[in-house]
Amino acid sequence: MYKCNSSRLQESIEQFSQFGATANGGVTRLSLSKEDVLARDYFCEVCEELGMEIKVDDMANIYAILRGKKDCPPIVMGSHLDSVEKGGRFDGVLGVLTAIEAVRTIKENDIELDIPLMIVNFTNEEGARFDPAMMSSGVIASKFSKDKMVQSVDKNGTTFKAALQASGYEGEKENRLTEALAYIELHIEQGPVLEAKQQEIGVVEGVLGMVCYEITVTGESDHAGTTPMSMRKDPMIVASRIISDLHEQLGKINEELVYTFGRMNVSPNIHTVIPNKVAFTIDSRHQNPEVMRQVEDILKGLPSEEKGCHVHPVKLWGRDTVFFDASICNEVERSCQDFGYSCHRMFSGAGHDAQYIAGFIPSAMIFVPSIKGKSHCEEEETTFEDCAKGADVLLETVLTLQTKFVMGETYTLH
Repeated sequence: MYKCNSSRLQESIEQFSQFGATANGGVTRLSLSKEDVLARDYFCEVCEELGMEIKVDDMANIYAILRGKKDCPPIVMGSHLDSVEKGGRFDGVLGVLTAIEAVRTIKENDIELDIPLMIVNFTNEEGARFDPAMMSSGVIASKFSKDKMVQSVDKNGTTFKAALQASGYEGEKENRLTEALAYIELHIEQGPVLEAKQQEIGVVEGVLGMVCYEITVTGESDHAGTTPMSMRKDPMIVASRIISDLHEQLGKINEELVYTFGRMNVSPNIHTVIPNKVAFTIDSRHQNPEVMRQVEDILKGLPSEEKGCHVHPVKLWGRDTVFFDASICNEVERSCQDFGYSCHRMFSGAGHDAQYIAGFIPSAMIFVPSIKGKSHCEEEETTFEDCAKGADVLLETVLTLQTKFVMGETYTLH
C-alpha cells in the first residue's frame, strides 16, 4: 500500500485557499470569477507538471488525464473548485486536491498504470453565482438543458454564457466526460455524524432523495391597531400553525427524516400592517422513497382554507434517492480496513456532482469529517490528518480498481 504525503497535501490546500481568501480564513471563489480562473489556471499548471493532458469542454469542466498502457476509458476522480460566498477552504476543492496528491504519489513511486486516470473540476457545482447547483455535471448528464443553463444570470446581471466566454475556459462539446470505468469523489462530510461517531472515513452509499415545497398562505391586510383579532384574516398566524403542525406530523414518520423551514417571505412586511401573504418553504430529505411519499401526502393534504385564508402548496423541485455502486463502496471500505482507518457507511444529505455522474458512470464517494459539522461558512474545518487519510483511501481504492479492471472485472450501473 502507498500513503500520500500529508505535508504536501496540506501545502496544496493552503495554496488553493489563497485564491479568493477572505479576512476570516474562508474563501469566496464564485464560479468563473477572477478568483476561480486563478484557481483553474493553477490547477492546470500543476497537472501539466505531472505530465497530464488537459482538456476543457463547452461547460468549462476541466479534465486532466494521466495516460495508462491501455487505450480505454479512465477511472475518474475529482470535484469542484468553486465555493459559496464566504465559504470554507475544504468544500469541493479537497476532492480535486486529494486526486492531485494521489497522482503525485503514483508518479513519485513510479507506479505503472494500465488504466488511464482522470481528474475533473466541475463548473458551478455550488450554484452560488448561477442557478442551479451542480449545473455543469447536470448538463453532461442530460439533467439540464445547456441552452437554458447558459441564460442563468448572476446578481449583477451577468449571464453564465458571458462569464464562460470571458473566463477563457470555454472548450469543446466533444471533450465532455461521456464514459469512464468508475468515478470517485472525495468530499468533506459537511455534517457532524463522523465526528460524533468518532469515525475517520465515511463510505457514502448514495445521496438522499428530497422534495422542496413552497406553501403560500393568502389573507387580507388591515391596520395592526384597529382590526379586532376575531375579524382578521391573518396569514402569519395560519402559516405559524401550519409549520407547528407539520413539525409534529413529520417528526413522527421516521427518526432519520430531516426537514427544514428555510425561507419565509412576508408581504407587505410592515410592522404596523397585518400581512396579506406569507410564503414559506419546506425542504425534506430521506433515503427511503416510501418515507418521502408520506411526506408529500402530508404536504398535499393541507387544508385549502383556514381562518379565512387560502393555503396553496406548490412543489418547487425534488429528486429521487441516488444509490452509488455497491461494489465500489465495498472497495472503499476495504481500503479503509487495509489502512486501519475506522469507517461508517452513510448517505449524503447534501447534493454533489457524483449524484448526476452516477447516472451514467459507476460511482461512489468518500467523506472525511467536518469539525462540528461546519460547512458553507468561514469556520469550516477538517484536520489535515483526516484529509490525508481520505487521500490514502482514495489512492488505494483507485489502485485496487486498476487491478480489478485489468483482470476483467466490471461494475454496473444501479
